[in-house]
Amino acid sequence: MTTLKVGVAGAGVFGNYHAQKAAASARTELIGVYDIDLERATRIASQFGAKGFDNYEAFLDACDAIVIAVPAIWHEKLARQAIEAHCHVLVEKPLALTGKAARDLADEAAARGRILQVGHQERFVARAMGVLAIEETPLLIESVRAGPPAPDNRAGDVSVIWDLMIHDLDLAAMMMGNEFTGVMASGKRVHSDHIDEANAQFTYASGGVARLMASRAAEARQRSMHVVYPSGEISIDFLTRQLVNTTPYDVRVEIAADLPDPLGAADEGFYAACLGLGRSPVPAHGTVGAVAMAEAAEQSVLAKLDD
Repeated sequence: MTTLKVGVAGAGVFGNYHAQKAAASARTELIGVYDIDLERATRIASQFGAKGFDNYEAFLDACDAIVIAVPAIWHEKLARQAIEAHCHVLVEKPLALTGKAARDLADEAAARGRILQVGHQERFVARAMGVLAIEETPLLIESVRAGPPAPDNRAGDVSVIWDLMIHDLDLAAMMMGNEFTGVMASGKRVHSDHIDEANAQFTYASGGVARLMASRAAEARQRSMHVVYPSGEISIDFLTRQLVNTTPYDVRVEIAADLPDPLGAADEGFYAACLGLGRSPVPAHGTVGAVAMAEAAEQSVLAKLDD
């Protein structure tokens, strides 16, 4: 079997996770870890007998495929360079910080015959639960994703919309469709220069509504979703594993046996797609809608804050 030469860009927490997956997979060889801090890159890479890089071009030359796990403001630039260097790319969410940039990246990868996958691991969870198998279009989606600030200021380079809400924006886009007809959003800065708490409401041509709340300034963690369908309702508390389901569809919250490792499933799906053994489980074109929603929500909030 052909072995895929994989590199990881970013020597943070998620970069370490991805390096572990690449080192352990039977399909891949972990070539190295890139970071502007060579010492950090080498520290992670050396655990797996790989090399640390601080030169991005040399790193790309050594790889068939890379995983990008750097701050979000650098996703677009590093992904574009990698695609132009003929590498397959898995980039952590978000793909880019504007809908146009995300679409351009997806188009460029397709034109060059490269796999471009986005790290929306929540899709694997929702699919395993049965939520994404429901064929009815929701009338209403309500989601809450909140918690205290990260101690290491992880994702502090962008707002909570790009950091946390993007997960639920992606699920809403899949369930409602990518084309929203209106957005209203509000938010506030709490402990950073970016929006730390946000509420957004999207309307759709179908008449459906998605109301999403995200915060990284909450005292306690919250993670819930309530979906209303023509045939009934589903309410899920992801932290307590409580489920209320009045629809005729099979939805469950106990999925550990079927999906013990969402990140591993995403990475293995990426490797297989790069080797021509299947389709990417989260292709870039299918994530552009979430980026467009995030961009619209952030613009709506900033228009009020900066007024």
